Amino acid sequence: MKGTACGAFVFARIRVEPLLRGHALLEPSQSNTMTSFFISDLHLEDARPETTALFRRFLHEEASHARALYILGDLFEAWVGDDDPSATGAEVAELLQQTAARGTALYFIHGNRDFLLGEDYARRCRMRLLPDPAVIMVQGMPILLGHGDLLCTDDTAYQQFRAMSRNPAWQANFLAQPLAARLAFAQQARQASRARYGELQTHGSAEAITDVSPATVTASFERFGIPHMIHGHTHRPAIHDEGQGRQRIVLGDWYGEGFFYARATGGQLQLLPFG
Repeated sequence: MKGTACGAFVFARIRVEPLLRGHALLEPSQSNTMTSFFISDLHLEDARPETTALFRRFLHEEASHARALYILGDLFEAWVGDDDPSATGAEVAELLQQTAARGTALYFIHGNRDFLLGEDYARRCRMRLLPDPAVIMVQGMPILLGHGDLLCTDDTAYQQFRAMSRNPAWQANFLAQPLAARLAFAQQARQASRARYGELQTHGSAEAITDVSPATVTASFERFGIPHMIHGHTHRPAIHDEGQGRQRIVLGDWYGEGFFYARATGGQLQLLPFG
């Protein structure tokens, strides 16, 4: 997989055969004059109000007149249920309501930090929950969307936790616990995640294990038969040439003073900086 370093990128629209039946297909717009945006890994929380302020500015300056905004997971640093009491959760809901009121369609795919974000909060935000992966059609371009964690199959410990935590029975049991217990669990999980990443760095395996598996990426392209893929999760913004006319956009995280997002406009996809 050839990767291109971060900057302003463009790749041209590619004609493909009609999609196979059974794919989750959305058609927000067939007009090349309507712009759609793709973001992920904001990791919003009360402790980082400057990032929420950056998100507010992005919505006002970039997404306010967009056809659609796709949030591909980890909108929040942690989400333990739709009864989340944080000021950030309330502010984000209001910001997204305002964005939807201006005519921008909002879509959300769960990340590894906010997989418990439910229909109640989605309704507050006026956004639609999508499966992972999801196939959409934007400006005549079929695009495969996902958070990106499903592509990191070399991280077997995480994939085991993911399978367990996405089980409806596990989620129902967790959400039945008192809010204080759920918040404590989230804090412990973040600490454990940081500790494990430190161990991987010590052993020199962090870069490989926490990135996507090339074989899994290839299998995903072959399964869906689509030349465009957009995801986040790895915090390694770039455009990758996957061969055979396939290209993969990786979105950036929102740590620091800026981030990278994807834009579909004029029948093209771009990876652009903001901040």
